[in-house]
Amino acid sequence: MYRFLLTPRWWGINLFVVLAIPFCVFMGTWQLGRFEDRVHTHEAAEKQPAPGARAAKPLDELLPVDTETSGRPATATGRYADRFLVPGRELDDRKGFYVLDMLRTDSGKALPVVRGWLPGKPGQTRVPPAPSGRVTVTGDLQASENAGTAGIGATGGLPDGQVGMISAASLVNLVPYQVYDAWVTLPSSGAGGSEKAAGASGDAGGAARSEATALRPVPATAPEGGGLDLKAFQNLGYTGEWFVFAGFVVFMWFRLLRREAEAARDVRLGLIPDAEPASPSVPAAEVRSGT
Repeated sequence: MYRFLLTPRWWGINLFVVLAIPFCVFMGTWQLGRFEDRVHTHEAAEKQPAPGARAAKPLDELLPVDTETSGRPATATGRYADRFLVPGRELDDRKGFYVLDMLRTDSGKALPVVRGWLPGKPGQTRVPPAPSGRVTVTGDLQASENAGTAGIGATGGLPDGQVGMISAASLVNLVPYQVYDAWVTLPSSGAGGSEKAAGASGDAGGAARSEATALRPVPATAPEGGGLDLKAFQNLGYTGEWFVFAGFVVFMWFRLLRREAEAARDVRLGLIPDAEPASPSVPAAEVRSGT
C-alpha cells in the first residue's frame, strides 16, 4: 500500500521534509536564544546603577562602545578644532540643532563633542564659541549614529559646516585627521561645567561658562539592544513563526501521504481504473473521406 514512498517523486518529498524540519527547529531555537539573551541583559542592567551615575573614566578605557559602556561618563583632554552644526534635531518637541565641536586629543584623533542644543535653524541662531586652549571634557559616551538611529533629520545636501549624522564614517571625510568611532554629549550639569582648562581649577573656565549658558544639554540615549525593546519581541515572534513552519511541513507531509495512500487503495479495490480505456481507432481512409 505504501510502495509509492519508494518512487522518485516521494524520495524528493521525503528529502525536503527531513531537511526542512531540523532547519526550522534550529532557526526557532536560535531566535529564542536571542530573546533570552536580551532578557538576561535587561535584568543585569536593572541591577547596575545608571550609566551616568558611575564614575568617569578615560575615553580609551571605555572603547569600543557597547551596551555596557554606552552612557558612561568619559573624559578626554585636548583642544577644540573644527565645528559642525547638526540640523533637524528636536529637544522637548522643539526643532533645533546640535552644536558639535571636534576635540583634538593628545593622540591626534578627534572626539566629536556635542556641547549642546540650540533652537532654530543653523545660520539664524548665534552659536556660543567653544573654549580656547587646552581643555578636559567629561561627557556621556555614545555610539556612532547610523541611518536607523532615531531622531536623525537631513543627511544629504547640507551646506558646509553642517553634518546630518554624528559618526566617524561621515566626519572623517570632512576633517584632515582621524575621528573616534564614538561621541560624547555634555551632561545636564551644564556645557561649560563639563569643560575645564587642563591643569586649572573649575573657576578658571568662568568666561567660557557664561558664553555657553544658552546651550541646552542633550540627554544621552539608551543603548540599542540593551533591553526588552521591540527587537526583543520580534525575536520572540520569529521563534513562533519558525516552529509553526516546522509543524506545517509535518502536516502537509501527512496530508500528502494520506491522499496518496487513499488513491492507491481505491486503485487496488477497483474504484479507480489503473488507466483510461483507449478510444477506438478510426481508419485513416475514413477520416480522409469524412465517413
